Amino acid sequence: MLLAMLLSGNAAASQNGDEVLGVWLTEDADARIEIFKEGSKYSGRIAWLAQPNYPADDDGGMAGQPKIDRNSHDPKRRAKPLVGLQIMSGFEYAGNGVWKNGRIYDPEDGNTYSCRMWMGENGALKVRGYLGISLLGSTTDWT
Repeated sequence: MLLAMLLSGNAAASQNGDEVLGVWLTEDADARIEIFKEGSKYSGRIAWLAQPNYPADDDGGMAGQPKIDRNSHDPKRRAKPLVGLQIMSGFEYAGNGVWKNGRIYDPEDGNTYSCRMWMGENGALKVRGYLGISLLGSTTDWT
C-alpha cells in the first residue's frame, strides 16, 4: 500500500511539474540553485556558492568579501549579494518533464538568456540557455 502511494505521488508531481522543485547542484559544482514555485511558474535563486567570497587576488579590490552581482548591466543591482540572488524566472510546465518560456541570468557576464529545462536521464535536470533560438545556446546538467 505504501509503495502504491509513493508511486502515485511521484506520478502526480511529474504531471504537474513540481519534480523540479528543490536544490540543484550545477554541473561545475560551483553553486546550488534552489528552484521554487511562484503561482504556476517556476523560478530559481542561488542558494549556495562553493566560493562565496572573492579570492585574495581579486582584481576588483574586494578580496575576502562576499561576492556581489558586480557584472550586472543595471547599476542598482551591482551591490546585491550573489547568494540569494534570483537568477531564473517565468518557467512554465509544458508536460512530459519539460519547462519552457523561462529566463536565466548569468552573473558572470551580466546577461539574461531565454531558457528551457527538462528532466534528463538518472534524474539530472538539463538547463539550456540561449539567445533567440535554442540552437544558439548551451546545455548544462544539474543534479
